[in-house]
Amino acid sequence: MRAVPAVFARIEGGDYEQVVFCQDRSSGLRAIVAVHSTRLGPALGGARFSAYTDEDEALDDALRLARAMTYKAALAGLDLGGGKAVILGHPATDKNEALLRAFGRHVDALGGRYVTAEDVGTSQADMDLLREETAHVTGTSPARGGSGDPSPATAEGLLWAMRAVSARLWGTTALTGSHVVIAGMGKVGTHLAEGLVREGASLTVADVVGARVDDAVERFGATPVPPEKAHAVECDVFSPCALGGALGPTTIGELRCQAVVGAANNQLADGTHAEALVDAGVLYAPDYAVNAGGLINIAEELRPGGWRPDRGRAAVARVFETTTRVLDLADAESVTPAAAADLLAERRLAAAAGTPRLRLRALSGGAS
Repeated sequence: MRAVPAVFARIEGGDYEQVVFCQDRSSGLRAIVAVHSTRLGPALGGARFSAYTDEDEALDDALRLARAMTYKAALAGLDLGGGKAVILGHPATDKNEALLRAFGRHVDALGGRYVTAEDVGTSQADMDLLREETAHVTGTSPARGGSGDPSPATAEGLLWAMRAVSARLWGTTALTGSHVVIAGMGKVGTHLAEGLVREGASLTVADVVGARVDDAVERFGATPVPPEKAHAVECDVFSPCALGGALGPTTIGELRCQAVVGAANNQLADGTHAEALVDAGVLYAPDYAVNAGGLINIAEELRPGGWRPDRGRAAVARVFETTTRVLDLADAESVTPAAAADLLAERRLAAAAGTPRLRLRALSGGAS
């Protein structure tokens, strides 16, 4: 029997529908597009531009992120599947117009099976450029009919998730007087801080970029803390908003919070740590449930009539309901919130098993 090449084994093992390797010699483009599932609709996921160690690392990242997007969209109740693109290279030195246009043409060739968006290493301006090559792009500027930067919506979704957690733990949706530690003061972390201050919360902040911390201290009256100690600060809510893997054996043992609600993807170093959080008495609101605000807002661009601010805000508010459903199911089934989130997503995907694998819809505006 002929052996299955390693790359196909990785794709088949995760039940991926399609993985496309893209290259353009003249611009230097090397990219991978992973489509995990189109069972619920087109596979929407950002284009990440990163200096990977090698092609294997890039493929692993694309596969992992595409699968996560399937679960995020399903749990959020969106008629979307999961996909992701990774572009190999350093965005500061390798990104250029010709390369992005070549990538846009590759996305267009997929005919809408994959819809791209902003991610690490790409920007709204990049999405505007891609729109000149393909209609299958979201997160463009409002002038081009898009919803713009997704980080404010992601932060707003986190606020709704924190209200749901507050209701569960303290019997109130009000965040007034709560103490939140934000680890990672990038765009999402900063917007989250703004919202929490409006709600009357007090903040402790950390970031590897000192200027970001200084800005938060000046603007929000936040207390600074070194990044490596942020998780150990006594608080009501710890909010990881930087890199993944923040919750492992060491950090979980040092937590002094009552809940974790953060924007970072893949916060658990591995799946077994969900149980460790329960044992530590910490309520973990699963990352892909609570950080879905940006995706939910962008998905509004694909609805008839396109994106509208009022409709986007109303849609993002559903994160409160989703978080509550996850916590309710975790209690009812005596499982961790992480397991409950997976179960809800898998139930929705299973219910769609008999429907067409792909339901494409026209994107407003088209390529221009």
